[in-house]
Formats: sequence, C-alpha cells, structure tokens
Amino acid sequence: MVAAATGDPADIYMQAQALFLGRQYRRALHLLNSSQIVLRDLRFRYLAAKCLEELKEWHQCLAMLGDAKVDEHGHVLSQKDGTAMYLDKDGEDHEINIISAICFLRGKAYEALENRAQARQWYKAAVKADPLCFEALECLVDNYMLTCEEESNLLASLQFGKDDRWLSSFYSCLVKKHDKEHVVEAKFTELEREICGVASSTSSFSQKLKNNTDLLSRRAEYYYNNGEYQKCFELTSVVLERDPYHFKCTLVHLAAAMELGRSNDLYLMSCNLVKDYPQKALSWFAVGCYYYCIKKYDQSRRYFCKATTLDGAFPPAWIGIGNAYAAQSEGEQAMAAFRTGARLFPGCHLPTLYIGMEYMQTHNYKLAEQFFLQAKRICPSDPLVYNELGVVAYHMREYQKAVQWFEMTLDCVPSSLSEMWEPTLVNLAHALRKLKRFYKAISCYEKALALSTRNFDTFAGLAYTFHLQDNYDAAITYYHKALWLDPNDQFCTEMLALALEDDIRNTDHRK
Repeated sequence: MVAAATGDPADIYMQAQALFLGRQYRRALHLLNSSQIVLRDLRFRYLAAKCLEELKEWHQCLAMLGDAKVDEHGHVLSQKDGTAMYLDKDGEDHEINIISAICFLRGKAYEALENRAQARQWYKAAVKADPLCFEALECLVDNYMLTCEEESNLLASLQFGKDDRWLSSFYSCLVKKHDKEHVVEAKFTELEREICGVASSTSSFSQKLKNNTDLLSRRAEYYYNNGEYQKCFELTSVVLERDPYHFKCTLVHLAAAMELGRSNDLYLMSCNLVKDYPQKALSWFAVGCYYYCIKKYDQSRRYFCKATTLDGAFPPAWIGIGNAYAAQSEGEQAMAAFRTGARLFPGCHLPTLYIGMEYMQTHNYKLAEQFFLQAKRICPSDPLVYNELGVVAYHMREYQKAVQWFEMTLDCVPSSLSEMWEPTLVNLAHALRKLKRFYKAISCYEKALALSTRNFDTFAGLAYTFHLQDNYDAAITYYHKALWLDPNDQFCTEMLALALEDDIRNTDHRK
C-alpha cells in the first residue's frame, strides 16, 4: 500500500525485500522489474539477481548483474553496474560490500553453470573488494580452486582495515593445512596475539575466538594431514560436542575415524546425518565411509556416487570413488574418478597424487613421477608427495635421488614422528643400504623399530645390512626376528643359512 501510494524507490525496495524474505521470488522480481530504477541502482539489481538465484535461473541472474570482466588476479576490468549516486552510502564500507556481494553472486552463478575458471576469478574479486566476504574465501579454499601458492598470494594481496588485521592471521590459519609444524603453530600463536590486541575492551572476545570451531576444525585438519589421527579425532570430538552440525569438522572427523577403523562411530554418525540432512552430499559420503571402513567397497562406491549426484563439486566423494575402485584393483575406473577430481578441483593435489600411485601399481614409473611432480607443484608442502617421489626413484634405481626425497619427506613432518611415517624411514634405510652407507641405514632402521616392531621389512633389511658389514651375530639375530613375523620368507631363510655358514667359517678362521 505505502509503496503503491508514494512510488518512493525506498518503499518499493522494502516491499521487494519483504517479498523476497517471504520466499515470493517471482512476485519480488516482477515488482523490481516494474520499477524504472532497477537498471540504475545496484541494490535493486542485486536483489533482483538474488531472486533469480533462488529460482536457479543462472543465465538471467548473470544478465541482471550486468556486463563486467575480471582478470586471473581478481581485478575487475570493466564495471557497468550503475553510477555511485544510486548507492546507499550510510558508511563508506557499504559500497564495497555491495560490489563484493555482486562479485560473489557472479561466482556462484558461474559455478552453478560449471564454469569453474570464471567462478574462481569472481570469488577472488569478491574477497579483494571486501576481505570480510568470508563466504567467497571459503568457496575458494573448500572447493580447492587455488593452489597453495595462489592461496598465499591472495591473502597477501588483501587490504584489511585497522581493526581487522587479526583477520589476516585468522585466514592464514584457515588455509595452512600442509605447512611444517612450527609454521602452523606460529600462525595460531600470531592469531592469539592479534586477538588479545583487539580484545582489550571485550574480555570474553579473546577466549571465544580462540575456541572458534572453524579454527579448531582447521587445526584438526592439520593433525590429520600429518598422520596424527588419534589427536585429530579427539579434537574433532570436542568440537562436535559443542556444535554437532559443524559440517567441515564433521568431514575431518569422518576421515580420522576411517583411518582409525572406528566403524561404530562412522555408523552412528552416518545414521544421524542421513536422518537430519538427507539432501546433503556429506550425509551419503558418511555412509560410504562406513562401508569403506568395513571393506564393503561396492556399497561404499554406491554411496560415494550418490554424494556426487547431490553435489558434483564435493571433492571427498570423487576421491572416495577412486579409492573404492583402487581397493578392488579396478585401476581404469579408479583413474577415471581421480581424473574427474583433478579436473574439477585444480587446487587439490590428492587426485593427481592418486593417479601417480595407480601408474606405480602398473610399474609405469616415468608417468607416475610426472603426476607426483604435478602434485608437488600444486601443494609443495605435503610430505606424502615427497614420499611417493622417493618410492618412484627407488624403483628406478636412482638411489641418491630417493634418499633426497625421503629426507625431504621427514623434514616436512612434525618433530615427533608417528607410526604413519615408519615406512618412509624403512625406505630411506633401504636406499642408504643400496648406496653402501651402512651406518646411517642401520640408524634409520632402528628409528623405524622405535615406531613399530611388527614390520617384517625392517627386521629383514636390518639383518641384511649387518650381514653386509660381516656382523654375523647381529645379522642372525635379526633374520630370526624377521622369520618369526614371516616364517615362509625364502630370502630370509636362505640368507640366515648363509649367515650361519659365514659365522662358522669366520670362527674357524679366528682359531
């Protein structure tokens, strides 16, 4: 009534907002289009585009937002969205927020149209226009649209306000997932210091942000990437007690539970998610994780596929499909899933890493090395990539290069090695033995034994190294320990007999 009587643009805008909030999108759009001001005022145009977003009419949404171009760095090259005189300038930042929102909406539209290259550029433009546009940064990071280097460059380019500098540290903690332990901990320490700096007027602010669930979730993700699964699971359990529906934390929790073989936890969580959120890809991904954990790979693959049907841009589901195929030695299908993941998520190195692993299974070491190097370019701080490069070099008999890669692997992991890195130590020891660096090889074998005493290769390698040094007593001892783990191993059986003969011959010679 008021809008019709006055014809005031402010009243029309308020009526359109009310219709939008009441989910009457067609009616709100008709009202906005009937106004002469819609093409001249950014607020009107943006609200009309939001209506088209809700109606999933993405081409019309982009047309409503107007023509504009953006470069690879997120700089808007041309902007024809209207003149500044029509903006609501209650504050200087309001204009920036509107432009950022428009850039973000363009990114969502392009992503819905599967034009991920354009979506990435507009998301970057949204963050650059307003660093407070957290949703755009979240899309870039969680959908793996940027490499690690690109993420760092984007953060470095953001211009934060005087009171928002702590956000720079906060954002750094969100994107640092594979860096060394001291780098990540330094980022968290820096953030806490920044928080204390801005919390002088609000005593509870510092403690609340230090316990922020997003931040704790990223810390848990860091623990997961470094193989500290139990630590990760304990932290995610704490977070999910506070916020049972924190989806990012739920994803990390599922991954840690799978690594720990906690099938009961996976079953309960997947049941709750499917009951509460049957239309979310994460819910069916959780079901797939449960079946994968109990080694029912056909069923797990079926639910991973259902997750991709609900959300084709859900990276873990594509990786899950590939791993389920790989677990059944169906290499071609696994490679197809990983290739799709690599195409959809150029900032995620895992699909490329797994493609390399599949080539290694077929002894195609040259191709495997190429994909591992590509994964390294995408994420140069993940120790798993260096480990696989070391394994490839070892198989290609490039032992010096293998030693270098394995040492780089250990340099990237935390100072306290977990059992996950025991095979890396064993592989390093094997390569050192091949180079006749026996004393260092023995040291690596012993470090591996400190992490696990159930690995046959460690005992066999240690025994053979002692044998090559003519230390027959130690060789015989470790051959026996290896055969206790695998009594049918032909190599250790034959080498034990040789060691006994050599020891007797050596004893007779001393006499």
